Amino acid sequence: MNSSLTPALRDAAFRWIADDPDAATRLELQTVLARAMGGDASAADDLADRMSGPLTFGTAGLRGPVRAGPNGMNRAVVIRTTAGLAAWLKANGHVGTVFVGRDARHGSEDFAAATAGVLAGAGFTVRVLPEPLPTPVLAFLVKRHDAVAGVQITASHNPPADNGYKLYLAGGGQIVPPEDRAIEAAIRGVPAAVSVPLSDDYLPVSDAEVDEYLERVASLPRGVARELRVALTPMHGVGGATAVEALRRAGFTDVRVVREQAVPDPTFPTVSFPNPEEPGAADRLLELAAAESADLAIALDPDADRCALGVRERDGSWRMLRGDETGVLLGSLVLSTVDGPDPLVATTIVSSSLLKSIAAARGARYAETLTGFKWLVRAGEGLVFAYEEALGNCVDPAHVNDKDGISAAVVACDLAAGLKASGRTLLDALDQLAVEHGLHLTDQVSLRFTDLSRIGALTARLRADPPAGFAFEDLLPEADVVRLTKEGVRVVVRPSGTEPKLKAYLEVVEPVADDLPAARVRAEGRLAELRTQVSDLLTAP
Repeated sequence: MNSSLTPALRDAAFRWIADDPDAATRLELQTVLARAMGGDASAADDLADRMSGPLTFGTAGLRGPVRAGPNGMNRAVVIRTTAGLAAWLKANGHVGTVFVGRDARHGSEDFAAATAGVLAGAGFTVRVLPEPLPTPVLAFLVKRHDAVAGVQITASHNPPADNGYKLYLAGGGQIVPPEDRAIEAAIRGVPAAVSVPLSDDYLPVSDAEVDEYLERVASLPRGVARELRVALTPMHGVGGATAVEALRRAGFTDVRVVREQAVPDPTFPTVSFPNPEEPGAADRLLELAAAESADLAIALDPDADRCALGVRERDGSWRMLRGDETGVLLGSLVLSTVDGPDPLVATTIVSSSLLKSIAAARGARYAETLTGFKWLVRAGEGLVFAYEEALGNCVDPAHVNDKDGISAAVVACDLAAGLKASGRTLLDALDQLAVEHGLHLTDQVSLRFTDLSRIGALTARLRADPPAGFAFEDLLPEADVVRLTKEGVRVVVRPSGTEPKLKAYLEVVEPVADDLPAARVRAEGRLAELRTQVSDLLTAP
């Protein structure tokens, strides 16, 4: 036996195999265990990693690789997670309807069926979406029908090997502390997955109910202009058909979809990482936009809760807007058309500070929260818009209490069409905001790790020895975030809540005066210098 395969690890694996109701994952873990017992060191390491779970609720629910063992997404983990959820709901008096949805990733159909089966077996009224659909549809239905909870099986924009379990509670918002830890405690009290009762007594969500979402999204545009050619990609995810139909109902019918990425495909064959933020991920979209002389390019992430916009530069080339650029454009539009009194807009501590200035000029309230839409949608009463720089936008919080790439795409088309009718573009609108509020440029340094311990080591070193010349702020214990500021400069460093990354969010603010091009040159120079400084700081030995 390999020395790294301890008796405790071996016994834990045997117990998990005995308690796993899925023959395929039982065999998978048996194979890894047999190799480890035969002296294969890499198999022993693999087994230790698989058994190091359980998965815990992070920024957006559970996420992990699809594989056997407690530290993976598999039927046994989903069954025990759902049984814990059901127990917690009942213990807190939340009995009623639960909606269950899924994307098209590996395992999603099976995991959604297991989720529905456990909830039905626990006595809940369970409604299952009829096919793979965008996450915002699930969030809408939870809020619209006063459900006690909703579960979407999705890993959003994670790598192809992953899947996840996204949980909404009553009102359609994601779970926040202390509910997440209370549910995890309930999961720990669940018996073996093989003994959890399941029932097939659940019903599909009707087409008419899905249609309620489409009709609501189609009603969001406030302008009358509709002449706009759109290039769109769902990035091999589940948002393509829903987005095209929502745009059609809103009056935007000239939509060209990236053919190679139009159909859901869990292998994501044309992108290294199915995330519009990743370099190169939107290349095919921008190629299509240029070839079709589009007015606007739109990229959705695989579960369509995020929306990225691409624009034609004045030299004719195309580029994707940063999340902050999209956020302030949509936020400014919402504030210019809001109906209710005393509106509130919100963004996160890592996003641009420009929205704060826009809100003040429009007489609106402004809030800043920790990262994650679970916090943004709880920013306060009267919320009309929220965004995070990672391409998440909530343009209709009264109906979808989370980020929604489909509704953001429709509102973006409304904005672009209105600007086009007046001979302007999204870039002109951004320039106008810069003239009025100063030029706010943002960037990001993102480091991906396979050894997660290095992330903690880097943040510990930064706390112990912060760079000179900056005001230093440590947000612990509230959040694992460090903030560095000085005049016209801000750096926020935090581990990602959804990916194995350490991220540094950069912003410089440059007064414009009467010369925007000169201000841009100064700001870009300052931002490039800041990026180098931060990169060196985080990668120094």
